[in-house]
Amino acid sequence: MSPETIISDDLLQVIRSRAAGYDARNAFFADDLADLQEAGYLRMFVPTEFGGLGFGLERVAREQLRLATAAPATALGINMHLVWTGVAKALLDRGDDSLSFVLTEAAAGEIFAFGNSEAGNDLVLFGSTTRAEPDEDGGYRYFGRKVFTSLSPAWSRLGVFGLDDTDPGHPTLVHGFIERGAGGFSTLDDWDTLGMRATQSRTTVLDGARARPDRVVRRLPAGPSADHFVFAIFANFEILIAAVYTGIGERALQLAVEAAHRRTSLKNGGRPYAHDPDIRYRVAEAAIAQDGLQPQLDTLARAVDELADLGSTWFPRLVGLKLRATENARFVVDQALRVSGGSALSNSSELGRLYRDVVAGMFHPSDPESAHSTVANAWLGPLP
Repeated sequence: MSPETIISDDLLQVIRSRAAGYDARNAFFADDLADLQEAGYLRMFVPTEFGGLGFGLERVAREQLRLATAAPATALGINMHLVWTGVAKALLDRGDDSLSFVLTEAAAGEIFAFGNSEAGNDLVLFGSTTRAEPDEDGGYRYFGRKVFTSLSPAWSRLGVFGLDDTDPGHPTLVHGFIERGAGGFSTLDDWDTLGMRATQSRTTVLDGARARPDRVVRRLPAGPSADHFVFAIFANFEILIAAVYTGIGERALQLAVEAAHRRTSLKNGGRPYAHDPDIRYRVAEAAIAQDGLQPQLDTLARAVDELADLGSTWFPRLVGLKLRATENARFVVDQALRVSGGSALSNSSELGRLYRDVVAGMFHPSDPESAHSTVANAWLGPLP
């Protein structure tokens, strides 16, 4: 095991060996989760004084990239827990301890999941179709549907938000955390997808699920917000998503190289395809594309860790990184398929599974349209 990683090479191979089975059975990565918990992986962001490993976003992103080379769906599912612990750490680093309970509970073994996505909500964090009803004591009850709830079989804490419109002139977005044991929700068995199957990102139906007053963490005006909470979510989500898909690209490139050396050509006297100029061009093209992602990932994650002030450029940088990483991964996987030949069509092919897994990248916020709008506004100004 490299001193730069907390997952041993042996454990990484075990996790890789399970990925195909989870995918074929459309099963949750329960054994991976247990092993990663034991290794301390879910406590990476938790400061040492809270009982964690004290890693920053740059280190965690590198760990996620490595995990994704073995099991993309496992890495993507774990991302959702890491986003919340990363948000709590980013806020604490900036003098805000409002989510310190997330770090304390994560250190104690609680598993956090991300319950924000809603079908048809292209406002993302700036609006919600979920209703947030205030209790007299300051708590809130939530009514609505959340889609793509990764870690559905395992989470014990779910971060959610909804719209409180009891004052029609001042609609408020209310962010809070609900507990699995408190009820008020149901999970649909509706996850049977093209790829990323092991995440088991099922639909969560909120029917009065309650966030206690001490677990209501933000009340923000509907619409765009400059609150550090929103920044911390975007920063951790976009960077960690980029890490997972960069890992997929890295693994696809490795598989392309292996295939080029393994396959031989009768036309060229039995020589390996690694000697064929067209194959060499494709592998080189994939390698050049892949080579550009890691420095960008490290630089932006380090900027979060170091509390860099990038001002209005933060959001275009974040969405740009996510978009480049997901689109680049699709390109590299496609080149690897062309190098590997028809065997990649087999259900037993790891590369074929990566081809299906990588498609999910286009659906994570920010999608290509939203990302381009954000960057265009940064360079050209908002539309009148």
